[in-house]
Amino acid sequence: MRLNMLRKYVPIFDWGQTYDRTAFGNDMIAAVIVTIMLIPQSLAYALLAGLPPEAGLYASIAPIILYAIFGTSRALAVGPVAVVSLMTAAAVGNIAETGTMGYALAALTLAALSGAILLAMGVFKLGFLANFLSHPVIAGFITASGMIIAASQLKHILGVDAGGHNLWEIVTSLIAHIPETNQTTLIIGICATGFLFWVRKGLKPALRKLGLGVRTADVLTKAGPVFAVFATTAATWYLGLADKGVKIVGEVPQSLPPLTMPDFSPGLMTDLLVPAILISVIGFVESISVAQTLAAKRRQRINPDQELIGLGAANIGAAFTGGYPVTGGFARSVVNFDAGAQTPAAGAFTAVGLAIAAVALTPLVYFLPKATLAATIIVAVLSLVDFSILKTSWQYSKADFIAVLATILLTLGLGVEVGVTAGVVLSIGLFLYKTSRPHIAEVGLVPDTQHFRNILRHKVITHPSVLTIRIDESLYFANARYLEDYLYDRVVGCKNLKHVVLMCSAVNEIDLSALESLEAINHRLEEMGISLHMSEVKGPVMDRLKKTHFLDELTGEVFLSQFEAVSKLTDGQVAETPPSTEPKVKLV
Repeated sequence: MRLNMLRKYVPIFDWGQTYDRTAFGNDMIAAVIVTIMLIPQSLAYALLAGLPPEAGLYASIAPIILYAIFGTSRALAVGPVAVVSLMTAAAVGNIAETGTMGYALAALTLAALSGAILLAMGVFKLGFLANFLSHPVIAGFITASGMIIAASQLKHILGVDAGGHNLWEIVTSLIAHIPETNQTTLIIGICATGFLFWVRKGLKPALRKLGLGVRTADVLTKAGPVFAVFATTAATWYLGLADKGVKIVGEVPQSLPPLTMPDFSPGLMTDLLVPAILISVIGFVESISVAQTLAAKRRQRINPDQELIGLGAANIGAAFTGGYPVTGGFARSVVNFDAGAQTPAAGAFTAVGLAIAAVALTPLVYFLPKATLAATIIVAVLSLVDFSILKTSWQYSKADFIAVLATILLTLGLGVEVGVTAGVVLSIGLFLYKTSRPHIAEVGLVPDTQHFRNILRHKVITHPSVLTIRIDESLYFANARYLEDYLYDRVVGCKNLKHVVLMCSAVNEIDLSALESLEAINHRLEEMGISLHMSEVKGPVMDRLKKTHFLDELTGEVFLSQFEAVSKLTDGQVAETPPSTEPKVKLV
């Protein structure tokens, strides 16, 4: 029993028992590939977050190891990601000035808060809360964030000191500083960006044409950013471009991640609480989406609540080792999966590789141009920009389209915090709007069957004394009154109507407000000489109804099936009635 509990909450004891030489070999190969990819990426994302380059490496070591211990995904690669880095910069930038000790301390505290929130959500099994962020809204937010991130990095491509927290401010600042553009920096930035775009599409086919194997070509393609880093660093050093105004990374501490302590002062914690919640939710949604997608390809299972614990531990680890908020990254996780990672041990091996890089390789990036790191970010985030969601949502659901468009515009115009907050509010609002106006259909019997369908869509058999209503939604406080109004409008003027049957096959829940509405409907119909019946009530719903007085006061009966209800209430006459040809009510 204790061992099973240990496996549940510390998954390393589960997959670790079956770890073998084959898994070790596959994990090592994946770790080498991901490490090569992560070195320039970690430096670049730290730059995006407004932190020293080494913070990106530090945020990629302890968090990966902790996730390997507590996480359930066998391919998810945890570390700095573009969107969370941007949100970190937006949150911390409102508290301290970039480059100061206060800024770094606030970033540590933000990671600690985010980790604590994720841990609490995991312990109390609150992973379902992330479902309130709809996919269209998330897609809109990530698209807008990708545009802001790409625009924010243009200052490094141009070699100017521009700034801003939203797209308008960034573009305005860039235009104002264009006359100050450093031509050498611009050349480096354009060449690095062009090369990285070509690497993504053209390098692998070119290497295959040269006769290289698939695995070798894949590794070299993933190492594309490393080639760009090496070439531009060497050129900057050899040609003395730093003396010509090209901004470089400079000295990076040659050490393992330090032990750091977040600032738990009430004032700072209060200022960072809301951003920490937003970062936690967005990070979890992004991470769980990637983890579940990759797990499905291998028929593996992801535990969302345990994932919260794993990500929480990773963020707390980042807070105490000089990092900043982290989550599972899409690009590096896919690379990890494609490279053959079998277990989370691949992440631990990646952490070892990054630790070696932090100790031995940091002097080599002294002359690395910031324009190259900016190019790495731009190429990475532009793959996140997807405007097709606007076309898809417009064709499928106008309400979803409005939510997506509003999220994109608010994020671009007012910044990421406002954008993601608006996304959460819009997602919940959209859900409430849709469920507050449930689809309600008047149904009739399909001839020669026991099935009932919408009278507006099918030729069905009905009876003038029986009105059958199918409710295609659970009943709760937001839609209970809507059902009342619908029924009252429908029965008014129907002199021959004797029975109303609520077909509840799609009703999974009836809350107290809806129960009161059903009681009101029952009494109102009784005053009109009409009996109220129910059919196909699900077991859990019926169990709760039995605990109330509603069934005792119900003027009609509760039938096991709709066919049984109509047969009894019409004495079998329905089967002899010709199918109705004219709709009786408007399509809802």
